[in-house]
This record gives sequence, structure tokens and C-alpha cells, in this order.
Amino acid sequence: MAVTAQPVQPHEPGGPRVPRTIQGIADALAPDRRMEFYRLVLVAEAGVELQSVIATWWGQAMLDTDPDREGVISAAEAGTLPTVSMDEVFRRRARVIPF
Repeated sequence: MAVTAQPVQPHEPGGPRVPRTIQGIADALAPDRRMEFYRLVLVAEAGVELQSVIATWWGQAMLDTDPDREGVISAAEAGTLPTVSMDEVFRRRARVIPF
């Protein structure tokens, strides 16, 4: 069975829609989700644990602020969201970040 992922998105002109910072993520979240994010950030240890919280919630904030959010969710639920194989993801990353 092949593992797939969402397509790699091109760089957004002017920087990302949501800065990958605690404040940037918090600003993009709805108030109830923002409080949960802050709670997790405040108890996370510096290093891998904090980076995991930031990475997870940055993804949530990007989805929450996606102008095509409803279309992405509908396509994912319908199984029609375009995907690429992990091999292709690795090939694309290797072009940008040599391993």
C-alpha cells in the first residue's frame, strides 16, 4: 500500500499566511482554540515537545485561515483531495534541502 500526502504547496509571495511563531499561530486561531494552544505551549518543554506543539497547531492555523478551507475539507471527506506519494515528497524536498 502506498502512503500519500497532500501536495507540497508552493511558496506564498510575501511570506506564509500564518507566521510559524507562537504569536502568529495564536492570532490565526479562533478564541476557544487559541486558549487550548496557549495551554499546550505553556506546559511544553523547550525543544522537541514545544516544536511538536508549534508544528501541530501551525497546521491547524493554516487550515483555519485557508481561503478554500471548506473546499479542502469537502475534498478530504469525499476522498478527492489531490495527493502525492511520499516518494514524490522526498524527491521534491531533496531538490530544495539536500539530505
